[in-house]
Amino acid sequence: MNVYVIGAGGHGEVVLDVLRAAGEHSVVGFLDSDPATHGKTVDGVTVVGAPDDADRPAIVAIGDNVARKECTERLAARGLPLITAIHPTANVSATASVGPGSVVCAGAIICAHARVGAGAIINTGAIVEHHNEIGDYVHIAPGVVLAGRVTIREGAMVGLGAKVIQRLTVGPWATVGAGAVVLDNVPDHATVVGVPARVIGRRGPG
Repeated sequence: MNVYVIGAGGHGEVVLDVLRAAGEHSVVGFLDSDPATHGKTVDGVTVVGAPDDADRPAIVAIGDNVARKECTERLAARGLPLITAIHPTANVSATASVGPGSVVCAGAIICAHARVGAGAIINTGAIVEHHNEIGDYVHIAPGVVLAGRVTIREGAMVGLGAKVIQRLTVGPWATVGAGAVVLDNVPDHATVVGVPARVIGRRGPG
């Protein structure tokens, strides 16, 4: 299937690489909101227009969770189908599920009965253990380890190499800092850092 990748930045290049490795779709162009990128070539693929120019299936490859949600919802409102990108070196259990518009990068592991929502990023080498619930527009960064039955709510960001012990919940739009070890539930919109992780601030919705 011929598809677009929306977002011609670093994450867009990663998603292009994932799609090429998987071999299920042919990327016929990038779409990007920055007019300065239009007409340029990124890894052999031309930036052919803006996201609103999409007229075929696409995947939103924008690293920022809020922007990815907004762009994905605009496409969905127009009835455009979203594809899913899963690298062939990722290990996704037959009993797990990955929602539309999500990307699972090289070396990631998604274990038995885990569920990944729409528009999520499971980045390089991340481990999503059994019965995890990963919400829409979540970003699980490279090297993250989520123990069994963890819930990550919509829009949350779990930073590079962080660890979350079993049966905990990270609230919507919360941020877990790089290298943190989470031993307690993370409140909605909170930012936690450190070992053990502690709250250092909160941000408004979105």
